[in-house]
Amino acid sequence: MDITSVLGVVLGIVAILVGMVLKGVSVTALINPAAILIIIVGTIAAVVTAFPLSELKRLPKIFKILFFEQKLTKPEDLIKTFSEWAVIARKEGLLALESISDQVDNAFLKNGLNLAVEGQSADYIRDILAEEIDAMEERHLSAAAIFSQAGTYAPTLGVLGAVIGLIAALGNMADTEALGHAISAAFVATLMGIYTGYVLWHPFANKLKRKSQQEVRIKEMMIEGILSIIEGEAPRTIEQKLTSYLPAGDRKKWLEGDVRDDG
Repeated sequence: MDITSVLGVVLGIVAILVGMVLKGVSVTALINPAAILIIIVGTIAAVVTAFPLSELKRLPKIFKILFFEQKLTKPEDLIKTFSEWAVIARKEGLLALESISDQVDNAFLKNGLNLAVEGQSADYIRDILAEEIDAMEERHLSAAAIFSQAGTYAPTLGVLGAVIGLIAALGNMADTEALGHAISAAFVATLMGIYTGYVLWHPFANKLKRKSQQEVRIKEMMIEGILSIIEGEAPRTIEQKLTSYLPAGDRKKWLEGDVRDDG
């Protein structure tokens, strides 16, 4: 479970509900079928119109990515792995890594290692794996774009809901109670539009982009490790190169030997 996603949604709900109570507004004011229809259904309609079905079919998987942690290989583990592989390659040759590739779970890393064992050139391997990363990024960005667009549509639909509510209010000028109800409904629509747009949809899009960047960085690290082994670099040299992918604090610990000693 991705705690930050769940916590963010819960805090967003709590903030609006508690804020309403502190302002003396009844929470039941949010139970407005017209506002819900305009904002929620309207946003869904806009997104369905804007994106092809092939991309919208991926939404269940996208929500799973949002609310569950990615199973990414830790950079520290990758450094240790490539260091060990470099030792084997320098002693026994690249072909010795063929048996190891069968034990690799990560499809991207396994593909790169197999290409290396087959004797493909470094440029060819880099191009193939870079194209795979580009394709992955494009898929991830298209998923994030769905939420970015939803975040753009929702506040605008909130304004539309407010306009409809004000039209209803102007049609009931003689009835004070109906007038107040119509104006309240108008502002509820605006509230829902702004809330869903800026507390849910835009943050969801940003979370997807951040997770994509993390995965890209890990895969770029894998490419560098594989190419370093092909070029016959020493294990220590590979470690120093790959530590550039670590945060400054972790890099310092690794170079000082603390992380390696812990492993």
